[in-house]
Amino acid sequence: MDGIVTVLKPPGMTSSNVVFDVRKIYGEKHAGHLGTLDPAAAGVLPVCLGRATRLFDILVDKDKEYVFECAFGTQTDTQDACGTVVARDEKRVEKSELMQILPEFIGGQMQTASIYSALKVDGKKMYDLARAGEAVEPKIREICVHELELIEQTGENRFLLRAVCSRGTYVRALCESIAQRLGTIGYVPILLRTRSGPFTSECARTIAELDAAKAAGTLAATLTSCEEAMAFLPALGLDEDRVIPTKNGLETHMRGMENGLVRAYGAKEFLGIGEVKSGCFRLTIHLY
Repeated sequence: MDGIVTVLKPPGMTSSNVVFDVRKIYGEKHAGHLGTLDPAAAGVLPVCLGRATRLFDILVDKDKEYVFECAFGTQTDTQDACGTVVARDEKRVEKSELMQILPEFIGGQMQTASIYSALKVDGKKMYDLARAGEAVEPKIREICVHELELIEQTGENRFLLRAVCSRGTYVRALCESIAQRLGTIGYVPILLRTRSGPFTSECARTIAELDAAKAAGTLAATLTSCEEAMAFLPALGLDEDRVIPTKNGLETHMRGMENGLVRAYGAKEFLGIGEVKSGCFRLTIHLY
């Protein structure tokens, strides 16, 4: 069972619990998810199994897409619906007003992550420390919002938005920043991740559906292969006499190829992921 399963995580379930259930269903010891989803959030949570865990560093860096609701006029201590209301504001945000300022949040920017995030301090998750009443210093990180658009107004002071952003972007913090720009406060009552890198909600399955696939003997069909998951990389075919040396870690000279990661193939098999650098190729992730 080497590959990636795209799980549809429900609200109220932690990402770690998803991995625990997936590991049990597939009977695979090596498993890990590609980016934490808040317990209150739902949506796409890809989980790597077996050899696919070797692709973590590449896949976790891919952009994410979210659909989320911003509710203005109310603030919670966790920036989502799980927290306690700590402030209210009477200002009413108009749709035209929101649309006018959204372009200001597109591009690279510094973001202060919530103390109720899954970032770690001395090996402990910030939200565990915060809930235990310990003082936690918020972390500031550089992020990039590639796309940000208003989908519709869902009610008075409530708006549904879509964002495509870099790894490490906290949508709750983005909503709070938008609210501050509008001269008010806000929180995120609904958060749905619709895409993580190449993995989308269309191919996501619930834990119950995976259990059913196991009972039906079709569990292998629920996996995206390592080769398919890396289809966004260019392919490199090796001559037959270079396959064994490549597997043994030796370099192969490649003229005219740009530097970067590639999918490597022998005459009959997918070998894994390698890097072309200064005219030489070396296999760095063995997947055959």
